[in-house]
Amino acid sequence: MTDVENGAQDASGLPQAPQIRILAQFIRDLSFENPRAPDSLRAQGQPAIELGVEMAARGRPDGLFEVDVKLNAVAQQEGQTSFQVELIYGGLFEIQNVSEQDLEPVLLVECPRYLFPFARRIVAEMSSEGGFPPFLLEPLDFGAVYAAQRAQREAATAAGVVGNA
Repeated sequence: MTDVENGAQDASGLPQAPQIRILAQFIRDLSFENPRAPDSLRAQGQPAIELGVEMAARGRPDGLFEVDVKLNAVAQQEGQTSFQVELIYGGLFEIQNVSEQDLEPVLLVECPRYLFPFARRIVAEMSSEGGFPPFLLEPLDFGAVYAAQRAQREAATAAGVVGNA
């Protein structure tokens, strides 16, 4: 049970507010590929960029949580890859006063919001160091990404139940 479920209260008798603390941030994995260099650096026009976003979280025996944001961007021009960058950026979080039912959205929506600006900067720096203009990711709606991932999980679970029936 969490403190909220146990009725944790502050000195005034009011319920304690949820708390999210970032204890550490780190690059778990980073890859940048520029397979057609130096020719890709001379291309004219804007490349088509496909972006993939995933979030993952796991509890630890010490009561803390690890949260990862995975960003995968592929830039293509004339059907050929100009560059590809993949980043898994993680954080170590301490979460307090959050009920069990609210924990998953906190871990997969709120925590990634804290990590995103730092991951965005790394992706921009990697594309710039690769010889391209900085690729600045637009702000992401982690709530929508979470909802889509949850719907996929539920559909896969339902398909597995139907397939096994």
